[in-house]
Amino acid sequence: MSTTGRVYIARLVGLPVFDPIGEQVGKVRDVVASVRGEGSQPRVLGLVAEVFGRRRIFVPMTRVTAIDAGQVYTTGLLNMRRFEQRATETLVIAQMLDRSVRIADTGVEGAVYDVGMEQARNRDWVISRVAVQEAGKGLRRRGQTHVVEWRDVTGLHRSDQTQGATQLVAALNEMRPADAASMIHELPAERRTAVAAALDDERLADVLEELPEEDQVEILGRLDSERAADVLEEMSPDDAADLIAELPPETAATLLELMEPEEAEDVRRLMSYTADSAGAMMTPEPVILGPDATIADALAHIRNPELTPSVAALVYVCRPPLETPTGRFLGVAHIQRLLREPPSTLVAGALDDSLEPLRPEMTKDDVAAHLATYNLVAAPVVDEAGRLLGCVTVDDLLDHMLPENWRDRAAGRGTGRGTPR
Repeated sequence: MSTTGRVYIARLVGLPVFDPIGEQVGKVRDVVASVRGEGSQPRVLGLVAEVFGRRRIFVPMTRVTAIDAGQVYTTGLLNMRRFEQRATETLVIAQMLDRSVRIADTGVEGAVYDVGMEQARNRDWVISRVAVQEAGKGLRRRGQTHVVEWRDVTGLHRSDQTQGATQLVAALNEMRPADAASMIHELPAERRTAVAAALDDERLADVLEELPEEDQVEILGRLDSERAADVLEEMSPDDAADLIAELPPETAATLLELMEPEEAEDVRRLMSYTADSAGAMMTPEPVILGPDATIADALAHIRNPELTPSVAALVYVCRPPLETPTGRFLGVAHIQRLLREPPSTLVAGALDDSLEPLRPEMTKDDVAAHLATYNLVAAPVVDEAGRLLGCVTVDDLLDHMLPENWRDRAAGRGTGRGTPR
């Protein structure tokens, strides 16, 4: 095997996994180790790789041919069964990072922030180094770090040791929300709670939107009410409405009262529509401009990196007020048209007013037919008075058309047997 020598496991997360001909087959999400006791050196069994469809599979270290230059190469002979962790196995990223340990020689106590692995003489991969960080003292935000031999650390083998979430959260913050959600979904319940508590409100909101409903309800239920309301405010109103609808009525009412009035009003409005209707699935915060705005104004708004590509595909032009429900809806401006016009031109001159908008009572099948017929990734939703209420995007539609448990499947659940190894 070709490697750079010792490999630090936290740096493996997210690396692409290639087959022998250079085709990417997945990404590294964790490392599986066998941790048997204080006197036995932990052995690295393999990698957890995420392949197409967010399925997680087990890649034995015997199938890894190289770890080098920011990528992992395999023999290509991979078992595509879904990975299921065994009781005797430890996931290094999910379960070993942040574990409280003690350095035997010095008595220093700290938390594991990385783990080094390397090949032994018998070609097996083993954990050889442990990176430990002391708690910060006084004005120092970060404590001193130590990298020591695995045998010099006590507590590494005990899963009941106190475990924070700092290092795991740092790893999750480097991932896309969907990938972070997939990892959080696989964590034990207590570990999942600790990680959720350590994420900031905006990041936790992004991750919750990608989790199965039962995980969303569990995590939100373990937060105090004030924090839960803050997180809901950071979520897209349609996702927040879907989540609140899954909560007990008393809890839902309490959280809506704690949310900022404007945010709560958007959520209540969405919850008032029939499930799976255009009104229930719409995004109430599209890019809205008045007819006196310029093309330059429109382009500046859709450059906002927080907008999804489907929301940024259209600018909705309305009479004031420009908050939904708006004044009279005038039409939409497609991003392709905006890019062809001089920046100083009024956006009203680039309007497409030929398409009939959606009505809030239309079913998801009606919405799907509309988007497919006109080759759209988003469409306005307008009430009987001609006011813009929001827009339905293709991702909103897919969320409602896919099977109810599609996030469970994507996050890694399955009924099949675990990967043999």
